[in-house]
Amino acid sequence: MKILPGQKIDAVYKRAVRRIKINNNGNNFMKSSKEKSFFCSWSGGKDSCLALYYAVQNGYTPKCLLTMLTGNGEKTRSHGIPISVLKQQAEALAIPLTVCSTSWNNYEATFLSAICDLKERGIELGVFGDIDLDAHRQWCEKVCSVASIQHCHPLWKKGRRDLLNEFIRLNFKATIIAVKKSVLDKEFLGKTFNSGVINEIENTGIDASGEEGEYHTIVTDGPIFSYTVNLVLGKPVLHNGYWLLDIS
Repeated sequence: MKILPGQKIDAVYKRAVRRIKINNNGNNFMKSSKEKSFFCSWSGGKDSCLALYYAVQNGYTPKCLLTMLTGNGEKTRSHGIPISVLKQQAEALAIPLTVCSTSWNNYEATFLSAICDLKERGIELGVFGDIDLDAHRQWCEKVCSVASIQHCHPLWKKGRRDLLNEFIRLNFKATIIAVKKSVLDKEFLGKTFNSGVINEIENTGIDASGEEGEYHTIVTDGPIFSYTVNLVLGKPVLHNGYWLLDIS
């Protein structure tokens, strides 16, 4: 489905939900579905990576990683990861990378246009790394419904600490690359994400999952990576209330 100039996405969504049944399968995979290929909404961080892992373990085939970039196309819009590092992740995962440049104002329309294109390429399932924030899931449901794409949330309603423990147990490797200035010290930047760091984060009084944007990570290795992505860590920069670590 294409969104025509002047059309409101919410209005199209209301028509879409009357036409198709929204898949509210929580963290369950569609065992009866014949369609096994999917795109992964990819931030480069631990949650999207773990969601990708679960999907692969359940027999689904990743066809692309989908990431939104800043307007100049140089970094990810959500975590500030350089496109060059994203490409290294995609190569290590052996999954094609699809990127789109956008502003926050046009984010939804750009994302919708991208998944409509994926639908035309035969990809009918999107995998997302949301854990338990209803507003995030509802947004995914909305855009996927407009595009007539099924959505799946492998991490949905799993325990936040359980997911952290699972990430570590599976030997994924990640580095903290962004922290919210109001809740975490910039000294956390560049730290390897492990059990000790999780405890340190919890000792500050915040939830260690970072589900509400307290910090962000980049994953550089793990059971679905063919090799380690090597990072060069630069200096921290303060931007819009976040300390961001310059990486390459």
